[in-house]
This record gives sequence, C-alpha cells and structure tokens, in this order.
Amino acid sequence: MKIQVGITGIILAFMLGSCSKPTAYGKADKTPYATKECIKELSRGAEIVHSSKIDKLVAYKGKRTMYAYKNGKVVGEYRFSLGKNGDKGNKVKAGDYRTPEGTYRIVRKKCDARLYKSLMISYPNEADKARARAKGVNPGGYITIHGQPKWNADGRGDAFTLSRDWTEGCLAVPNDAMDELWQAVENGVKIEIHA
Repeated sequence: MKIQVGITGIILAFMLGSCSKPTAYGKADKTPYATKECIKELSRGAEIVHSSKIDKLVAYKGKRTMYAYKNGKVVGEYRFSLGKNGDKGNKVKAGDYRTPEGTYRIVRKKCDARLYKSLMISYPNEADKARARAKGVNPGGYITIHGQPKWNADGRGDAFTLSRDWTEGCLAVPNDAMDELWQAVENGVKIEIHA
C-alpha cells in the first residue's frame, strides 16, 4: 500500500509540472518521445487526412468533453483534463492554472518532447489581453490541446490522468485522440471553450 501511494505521488508531481512552455518554442523537439513520424509529418506541413477534416472544436470544461464538428455535425468526442484550477473560472493571468474560456483558433502544430503532440490555441485574444491589462497582470499564453506525458505514452494510464486536472491551463487528451485531431485539424480551425 505504501509503495502504491508513493508511486501515485510521484506520478502526480510529474503531471503537475507537465504543461509549461517548452524550451524549443515552435520547433520540433528531436527527442525519442517526439516520434520520427511526428517530426516527418510536421516537416511536410502536418498533412491533413481530408476525409476526416473538421472545421470546429467545442470544449466544455464542466463536462471535460470536447466535440469535433464537420459541416455542423458532431464527428468526434474527446475526454480531457484541464488546468489544476481549470474549473475555477476563466483564465486571467499567467500561473493561475486556469483553462481559458472564449473563442480561439488553432495556430500551430507541434511535436512535443514531453507531451507527445500539441495544437496551439490563439490564447490570449484581444478580450483576454484587455481583461489582464485592466487588472495589471500578464495574461500568460502557450495554451494547447496536447497529449499525455511520456510515462503514459501507451495510454495505460489514461483513466488515471483523465480523472484529474493536472495541466497548467492546457487541455490534455489521450494520445490516440491527439492522433485523430492531428490528422483532422488545420491551422485556423475555430475552437470554443465554455465553462
């Protein structure tokens, strides 16, 4: 029993520090977890599988569920984890561990050395910047939809990670969901994040 609690504590500690800005901002990190296939796809322009292409994502923080839409119809449903304070209101400033609410766009795909693959969200938008300015704080940034930490690369720990909010404000989906989104989402796709 003590060993299990110790392992859980170690896993939680690793997870809680897993969604910060990477050192190779905007570049494909060439470590084993950023797979050769991912880097190859990114160098080709992260090609889209047109039959699975989607035109909008809608995420509901309260339900921890994101829906993918194509031509107004739901074509995918994905569970996710939030920031540690993700359901305590809208993101206001850097370091508040909240997940933003609003309308954004996907602006970049990235192979990630720690979190598999990610889709960068255009947070902060103008409303977010104005709200932060009014409070005299930095709105933060680098909010993404990303995959799982290295220790859960095979998905065996998805039940554990999806039962907790552990990111710094990002939306963390299982790696198999990240693979689907990677092939279906182009830069510019709209994402709405609701409470």
